[in-house]
Amino acid sequence: MFDDILTFIRQLYREPEGFIPLHAPIFTGREKEYLCDCIDSTFVSSVGKYVDQFEDMVCDFTGAARAVAVVNGTCGLTAALGMVGVNPGDVVLTQALTFVASANAISHTGAKPVFLDSDKDSLGMSPDALKAFLKTHDPTDGRIAACVPVHILGHACRIREICEICEKHGIPVVEDAAEVLGSSYEGQHLGTFGTFGVLSFNGNKTITTGGGGMILTKDAKLGARAKHMTTTAKIPHKWEFRHDAIGWNYRMPNINAALGCAQMEKLDTILTDKRAIATAYKTFFEERTDALYIDAPTGCTANYWLNTIRFDSQEQRDNFLTESNDSGVMTRPLWTLMADLPMYTNNLNDGLVNARYLAARAINLPSSPRAKECA
Repeated sequence: MFDDILTFIRQLYREPEGFIPLHAPIFTGREKEYLCDCIDSTFVSSVGKYVDQFEDMVCDFTGAARAVAVVNGTCGLTAALGMVGVNPGDVVLTQALTFVASANAISHTGAKPVFLDSDKDSLGMSPDALKAFLKTHDPTDGRIAACVPVHILGHACRIREICEICEKHGIPVVEDAAEVLGSSYEGQHLGTFGTFGVLSFNGNKTITTGGGGMILTKDAKLGARAKHMTTTAKIPHKWEFRHDAIGWNYRMPNINAALGCAQMEKLDTILTDKRAIATAYKTFFEERTDALYIDAPTGCTANYWLNTIRFDSQEQRDNFLTESNDSGVMTRPLWTLMADLPMYTNNLNDGLVNARYLAARAINLPSSPRAKECA
């Protein structure tokens, strides 16, 4: 039924018969060189030149005032929420259409996530849903301590509107920017609009450090505080171990950062290829009536982390998932909505009309950068 789509994907990746993954990392740069140098130095843990270098490279690329390397994106979100004042018993607004880490990070602070609806075009938090919730929120349900909009699959949510709404209500914004390294909105890199933004460098992201994340901020003082708090709040001294707060041990190891430095050197090339792949997908699906290619919303320059199409029905989606994966072309649906997971079924949500529509119909297509183009 979908032979033409699968044939196109195989031609795009020049893989006529073998397995095509959803998003695999590529190592066409100096990764091995830097890893060996790190091992030879013996500084493989949380102290070493590559951590500083990686932070500087990400800071320069994103335009953040400070970038702080952490062990993964979930820990980065947890720390960022703690630093904006989220406490046990508080309420944190986020969206239902996201990876579970967004909700888990909120829960790790002792706060309760509330799940809002998404926009159909960006897949991210709807400012309209945010406004509507704030109008009807009962303060006895908990103090709204933060808002965590999520930029989905490389696309920008309507982040300026969300920040403006939250500023009027005195709510700090922490952007879940796990999937958007290389994506910007109106010329500003995503993750730098709120008080904090958090990137992920998991193995399936645009670049990887194996595991890892980065806290971004446009406030240098807050960035210095984030670095202090995520490195056990240790007071610098040549030999003494003194700490002035209950900090987190969320430090990224130097060996992971070494990998990240080599990946950052190739990022522009990787993004060029991923955007070429996205253009090819967009062109292919323009003439189809059974599936809509979800392009970047207006004003967003996307990294196209995962290319996504939307079928007219869940039945079509499920048939395509079966046929593609049975043929060795890896495709995946969007996540189970957070409000439908057993640990979050009792959390507040706003009905999630768009999120349910999208979750039932959307599919992620193979989106790996092609190694030869990135060599």
